[in-house]
Amino acid sequence: MVYKVADISLAAFGRKEIEIAENEMPGLIYIRQKYKESQPLKGARIAGCLHMTIQTAVLIETLTALGAEVSWSSCNIFSTQDHAAAAIAATGVPVFAWKGETEEEYTWCIDQTIAAFPDGKPLNMILDDGGDLTTLVHEKYPQYLQGGYLIDRM
Repeated sequence: MVYKVADISLAAFGRKEIEIAENEMPGLIYIRQKYKESQPLKGARIAGCLHMTIQTAVLIETLTALGAEVSWSSCNIFSTQDHAAAAIAATGVPVFAWKGETEEEYTWCIDQTIAAFPDGKPLNMILDDGGDLTTLVHEKYPQYLQGGYLIDRM
């Protein structure tokens, strides 16, 4: 498994918290159940850079249940819930996040997120809160932008 988290032994606690959170996130669970058979995200390689929390773990598991390959880092050096990161890493999803990262470690984690897909395949989707992952792709990996689309949220 490819990951770097604070303590992988926190995975069981994180799993329990994820199961509790799923009960509080019926929209994602409904989408997961409705579309898991059709795999609408098959072929998507999503690099994510959002707060690595229990709620984000539910999102990550929904994306993978719908067929996406996902790699993840946190968008904030202080917001990671280490048990959430461990639980997701234990499922085989590449996660690079721990609470209290230095600025250098933070950038390293984002860089690892971009490079973590199997067989060296590039990302083809970005889910980014804050723009640091997007900025790094533009500055260091512009080849990944070829043939891509920008979704305007307006």
